Order: sequence, then structure tokens, then C-alpha cells
Amino acid sequence: MHVSMKWLSEFVSVPDDMQAFCDRLDLTGTGVEGRETVGANLDGVVVGYVETCEPHPDSDHMHVTTVNIGTGELQQIVCGAPNCRQGLKVAVATLGTVLPGDIKIKKSKLRGVASCGMLCSGRELGLSADHEGILELSADAPVGTPYAEYLGLSDQVLDLEITPNRPDCLSMKGMAREVGAMYHVPWSYKAPCAVPGPQGDEKVEDLVDVAIDDPELCQRYTARIIRGVKVGPSPEWLVERLSAMGCRSINNIVDVTNYILFELGQPLHAFDLNAFALDEAGKRHVVVRAAQDGSSFTTLDGQERALTSDMAMITDGSSNVALAGVMGGLDSEVTDATVDVLLE
Repeated sequence: MHVSMKWLSEFVSVPDDMQAFCDRLDLTGTGVEGRETVGANLDGVVVGYVETCEPHPDSDHMHVTTVNIGTGELQQIVCGAPNCRQGLKVAVATLGTVLPGDIKIKKSKLRGVASCGMLCSGRELGLSADHEGILELSADAPVGTPYAEYLGLSDQVLDLEITPNRPDCLSMKGMAREVGAMYHVPWSYKAPCAVPGPQGDEKVEDLVDVAIDDPELCQRYTARIIRGVKVGPSPEWLVERLSAMGCRSINNIVDVTNYILFELGQPLHAFDLNAFALDEAGKRHVVVRAAQDGSSFTTLDGQERALTSDMAMITDGSSNVALAGVMGGLDSEVTDATVDVLLE
């Protein structure tokens, strides 16, 4: 399990001496298998400002930009992102930067025009799966600031071995409790603010029916329906939190479920409600049952997985939508077109 020291310190006071802290954890039975500084792989990426953005003379989709990176000298950078425009604050990989995937930024020519850097997307920085366009930073982002510093990515992250008898430590809240006990210091957790309950007469049990065909594989299943969601990019603070935990940002809905898992240890999964077929009465069904030996299922990562009868499947009564406790299906994922969500 990854533990962000920056995140942990919001719940409990942690010592400055990281080696002594790791040794103390080892003595309690929580093994420290690794330690890394998050943000080190973004050296050379800075906040920039797009001063000008003109069409490329020999391309129907590229732009030629001049970018202020705080050095006093504007950089000419060719960019093909559809959202590239004058006035944006952006993440700029400067010459000599090595991005995740061992991509080294060099001076080059794109369709005959010199380019001295790269305006980066979230995927190019290893922060999210988004590659539709370059990152758009807040208007108050200070030009020339290292991007990792601006995003708050300077953090020590521990890789901990949590033994099977300590599932209470499989969250930031659980680790805060553990550290408080280790050092005999108080720890605190500020519960999230309450949100209004369901409005109107519509009840979830009138919209979806839950059935468990194999109680040995699944003893309980809880579902809620959330209507009218707006899927989009997550705020920068959430992207930073997930990145520290080794998790890439997908979108705001999926990211919230992962955030809750890391902070509280509560697994959640969000489905596009429309992935569950309607019956003749206009009702949807969630049926938990054993997989069929020899069958297969394509998960969110695009992998086709062989199934056995000891695996639990989440289905709509006829088609599989998720491999229970492992990963959702490719056809039921939350996308930009999702409006209604079934939360597991």
C-alpha cells in the first residue's frame, strides 16, 4: 500500500526523520518495502503562459505558439492540441526534460517549423489518462514555477506491506490511527460535509432490483443511483492526491471513488446506469452470480480475462458488467457521455 506523508500529516503529526519513522513502522509489523520522492520525474516541467498562438503554415491542425516560461526569453513551441490557444497557462516540458516513458524533449522541426519544448497533456506527464488536449492550468498559476511544486507533488511516499491481519491499516485514516498509537499522539479525521438526501418520491428500489444468486461468493450488495452527473476532469488537488498513491486520474466520477478507497478504505465502483438493460416494466436489475467456467470478460483495461466458477460477476441479469471486487467492464465504464450513475 502506498502512503503519502503529505496526506497522512493532515490527520496526525509525523516526525521529520523519515528513516526513524520507517524503522518504527517495521517494529510494529508494518514493513516498509520502499520509499520515493513524488514529483522527481517531472524535473524540467514548468508553468508557462501562451503569449501567441497562430495556425501552422503547413498543417491544418497544428499551432505555432510563443510561450513565456519565466526565463525572460519566449520559447517557440509547435502544438497539435485542439484546445491550444492564446492566454492559456500550461505545463511546459523544457528542452532536456525526460518525461515518463523515457521521452526526451529535444529541439526539433515539425513540418518545417522549429519547436523548443512541449505543451503537455495529463497522459504525457503520467498524471491522467487524458490525451484529448493539453492541461489548462488555473489563471493564477505562477509562470516559471516548477510544475511539481505548483501542483504540490513534492511528497515522500512509502510503499508499505500490510499483513492480512491488519486490514484496518489499508487506508490513510487507518494509518493515521496507527501512527497516533505508535507515538501516543492524538489523530483526527474531519468527516466530509453532509449532502442532501434523495429529492422527490422516486426510490432506488423502484428503479433497480438487486439479487444475489450465490451468497457464498457475495453476502451483501448495496447500490445507489445518482442522476444528472457532469463528467469532466478532476480538480488539480485530486489529481495530485491520486498521483501520489500511484493512481492515474480518469475523470471526476471515477477519481472520487478511488479517493474514498484510499482515504477511508471503502471500495466503490461507478457504473454508467445505461449499461444495465431495462426490462419490460422499465426496471433495471443487478444480479450477482458465479462466472461460468471457460467464459471470458473484457475489463476496463481492455484485457480479455478468462473466468472460472469461483469468480463472482456483476450482471444485469443477462450480460456481465463487472468482475466483482476486481474491475469493471469496458462496456459499463463512466464516460463523458454518462448522465446517470449506479454506485456500487
